[in-house]
Amino acid sequence: MAAQVPGLLREVSRLEAPLEELRALHSVLQTVPLSELREQMAEMSLGPLFSLLNQNHREQTTLCVSILERLLQAMEPVHMARNLQVDLQRGLGHPDDSVKILTLSQVRRIIENSEAVTEIVNNPELLKQIVYCIGGENLSVAKVLIVGISSVSPESLNYCTTSGLVTQLLQELTGEDVLVRATCVEMVTSLAHTYHGRQYLAQEGVIDQISNIIVGADSDPFSSFYLPGFVKFFGNLAVLDSPQQICERYPVFMEKVFEMTESQDPTMIGVAVDTIGILGSSVEGKQVLQKTGTRFEHTLMKIGHQAKNASTELKIRCLDAVSSLLYLPPEQHTDDLLRMTESWFSSFSHNSLELLRGISNQPFPELRCAALKVFTAIANQPWAQKLMFHSPGFLEYIVDRSVERDKASKDAKYQLVKALANSKTIAEIFGNPNYLRLRTYLSEGPYYVKPVSTTAVEGAE
Repeated sequence: MAAQVPGLLREVSRLEAPLEELRALHSVLQTVPLSELREQMAEMSLGPLFSLLNQNHREQTTLCVSILERLLQAMEPVHMARNLQVDLQRGLGHPDDSVKILTLSQVRRIIENSEAVTEIVNNPELLKQIVYCIGGENLSVAKVLIVGISSVSPESLNYCTTSGLVTQLLQELTGEDVLVRATCVEMVTSLAHTYHGRQYLAQEGVIDQISNIIVGADSDPFSSFYLPGFVKFFGNLAVLDSPQQICERYPVFMEKVFEMTESQDPTMIGVAVDTIGILGSSVEGKQVLQKTGTRFEHTLMKIGHQAKNASTELKIRCLDAVSSLLYLPPEQHTDDLLRMTESWFSSFSHNSLELLRGISNQPFPELRCAALKVFTAIANQPWAQKLMFHSPGFLEYIVDRSVERDKASKDAKYQLVKALANSKTIAEIFGNPNYLRLRTYLSEGPYYVKPVSTTAVEGAE
């Protein structure tokens, strides 16, 4: 069927009003897989289809949009950026919304492709025109594109700020509409992932404004709509810049995160837990949390309570956060940091090891894996090895292959064994015979099945 498409396109290009041919092409395209279309794209010229969009004929425009949507899906973003720039420009300025939406979605594909986007950014005139065309839209996809273009380089950000589009986005971020605010903060967070984006946001006072909105959130009955996004923004900012600098300059951020862990709203708790996990993934972030003293220990107890009693999804998020908090790379094994992680593990629950063992024995693979991930995070730390060694039956549980039934759990168990076996202190703490059991498990791989021995019976046929 794909072989018919180039011929039908040629038929369309020869006629002034090819409605029947467009219907036939549309029908064929519904049955052709994208993979087959990709193989035929070199033989296809889409120019005539774009030209037909300029005729004021409703059904013809609808058919062309649907056909182009399918064909452009099969086209690589780089090829589109190099060969269809003029057509895309015209599409952005088209009076029909369906044509604009089609074009914007393709521009978005180009912007999300690191190779294709340079074709636009290296053509300043085209970039200006795209920004200008998008400026006439209030569509959310247009805002996403503006952030995408702004994130590429300082120059592209400059085009977008000059057009007033970024300013409009930032005004909506601090505006009265809480739902729009929630959408805008996601886009601003994307912009903050680039150094020039963070610089711009700081210069424009946006980070201070977001901090002030968090301060005022307690008196806003609708804050639950946007607060999670604002907290995520600061969490990303702390990781991308410096946890210490961000937390010291904006103390309301950490205060709000701790407060959210005590919320009755699972959404708020989940965002707070995720943020703590992200913040505590670096040594600097861990030290920032440690400086809050008993406040953070209390928060860890709350996380431990959720890991035991919350929904499965929230339990997993809690365990993932704890994994990030407790992991220390071998080169960071100073006495102070090891004492800190040991203290945090104790604060997590009155018997953290048994709590995690209980979770790791539950019949839900995602939960089992999350608990095993926590064990793996602490497996290279001497205090944790001693706890494991002195916990009755724990070593047997580690090397028992019959416990894990599914692939994900077998892989997670193997990572735990690997972390233990590769630790420099394990032989001394576990003893050589147990160390050898771990090395044997490691060398046999995650899916090893012990062969069943059969004994021949004399006289049997």
